[in-house]
Amino acid sequence: MVTIRADEISNIFRERIEQYNREVKIVNTGTVLQVGNGIARIHEGSSVKATRSIAQIPVSEAYLGHVINALANPIDGRGEISASKSRLIESPTPGIISRHSVYEPLQTGFIAIESMISIGHGQRELIIGDRQTGKIAVATYTILNQQGSDYFRGAMEYAIVVAETANSLATLQYLAPYTGATLAKYFMYRKRHTLIIYDDPSKQVQDYRQMSLLLRRPPGHEAYLGDVFYLHSHLLERDAKSSSPLGEGSMTALLIVEI
Repeated sequence: MVTIRADEISNIFRERIEQYNREVKIVNTGTVLQVGNGIARIHEGSSVKATRSIAQIPVSEAYLGHVINALANPIDGRGEISASKSRLIESPTPGIISRHSVYEPLQTGFIAIESMISIGHGQRELIIGDRQTGKIAVATYTILNQQGSDYFRGAMEYAIVVAETANSLATLQYLAPYTGATLAKYFMYRKRHTLIIYDDPSKQVQDYRQMSLLLRRPPGHEAYLGDVFYLHSHLLERDAKSSSPLGEGSMTALLIVEI
């Protein structure tokens, strides 16, 4: 018969208590009831797990010269892009204290524009007109005119293209401008001058309407116009000239809108 000693039992209990791992993991799960155009309704009790993180994209200088989608994944067939940092897509806009007054001119290359409408680093300007009136040409020549300057946008070697085609999900088309702004903001806080061109923000309005219908939100004029105004103002408020302690980087926006 085996003799059980009390000290041996107490030692086993002591070792087990010392090795006890107090780490507690909380996981939110749910059931996907319906999926349509990227919109999913989640219900309690499934194997779907929440990431517990806000939507963000990787950022790095390796993105220069690439064509990416709204999720910052390369679509130009040039392989993966290495990035060790990430930024929130929905991040606070620069406050008054962190901004600097606009005093440096942006050279567009058009004498008429620079003599009548002076555009500065950190400003927002609208390029509006009918079809085939040269709106995209103005933006293109402005990009090309930055070669050799401190602007971190020149030819394709110093540019990033965020593209979502017409057959993409409405959610991705809606997200694309914010992805571009997040990358531009990354370079701005690295003491660089950045130029971002939105073509065409009015298309984002159509994407938002589709999302509202899929999410069963009222798309009527009483709420729709106010929501769209907030979307575009919230996007354009990110453009700024940062203060001297932040390196005086800038983010300038040109919006192309067809009437």
